[in-house]
Amino acid sequence: MTALKNDRFLRALLKQPVDVTPVWMMRQAGRYLPEYRASRANAGDFMSLCMNPAFACEVTMQPLDRYPQLDAAILFSDILTIPDAMGQGLYFETGEGPRFKKVVSTLADIEALPIPDPHKDLGYVMDAVSTIRRELNGRVPLIGFSGSPWTLATYMVEGGSSKDFRKTKAMLYDNPQAMHLLLDKLAQSVTSYLNGQIMAGAQAVQIFDTWGGNLSAAAYQEFSLAYMRKIVSGLIREHEGRKVPVIMFTKGGGLWLESIADAGADALGLDWTCDLGEARRRVGNQVALQGNMDPTVLYAKPEAIRAEVGRILASYGKGSGHVFNLGHGITPEVNPEHAGAFLRAVHELSAQYHE
Repeated sequence: MTALKNDRFLRALLKQPVDVTPVWMMRQAGRYLPEYRASRANAGDFMSLCMNPAFACEVTMQPLDRYPQLDAAILFSDILTIPDAMGQGLYFETGEGPRFKKVVSTLADIEALPIPDPHKDLGYVMDAVSTIRRELNGRVPLIGFSGSPWTLATYMVEGGSSKDFRKTKAMLYDNPQAMHLLLDKLAQSVTSYLNGQIMAGAQAVQIFDTWGGNLSAAAYQEFSLAYMRKIVSGLIREHEGRKVPVIMFTKGGGLWLESIADAGADALGLDWTCDLGEARRRVGNQVALQGNMDPTVLYAKPEAIRAEVGRILASYGKGSGHVFNLGHGITPEVNPEHAGAFLRAVHELSAQYHE
């Protein structure tokens, strides 16, 4: 494999010295970029982009070509590929987000669910990973990812997005045995899916627990964190002669950082409601930290964006162990120039913390 020309992202995740704080953005290949919108129009729709490795590669590379400051690429895919491969029939309604043709509502539904084979059932994702990795040619590391079992379960039980997760939570409390079976199947699926991505060339992986923060403290431990811990314990942690770091991101998980840090990942993603310096004091001796600028700051003027970057860097302080990111994905209406101002500010303002 080609040697990495820029490995500061991987180094920071392992708390090794870096020259500047590395930066990437969740959803960096996305609708805020005109070149992405053009590719999506050519492909026809979102899933056609995901399922065609050439298109997935094209849109993964677009932000890197526009922003040389980016220190990592992330696979262009969707967290819902696993439920789709289980036969749930993923589709997208314009303006409505993801939907499933089949909904999981009984123990019998769950028992009937297969555990997808990453190569047979999700081969298009593995092909995308290997295509992107080849095309990157060592420019930056490639991140693979999956949704967490709890987050995937919410979409499968609700049939799409939800504001209150009433069906999923009702199942959790009424029929915990069924919910545990669903989560166990999803944890097995995610483990083999992420390991497939690592074998295909992903150099770090992230678990997106988008909706874990919606649970009570007790339910989070039992129905979300326990299954992420199970996944992490089954992942390939070294490949091609170097460590494959694991990032675990629970949006809204700031109250539970200590228990998340104990789950075995190398790094924790933080949303913008956490103070980064305080998070470092609480768990920085165990894990690296990723985050955590409010994505909405990108609607402010470049000077204000730069000031907020400076504040967050100062909050973390000196030394490695921080990967700068947004606290959630970049949103479609952001001006690409503002994203550029953000990325430039991270590198320009962070050098002083790495002397």
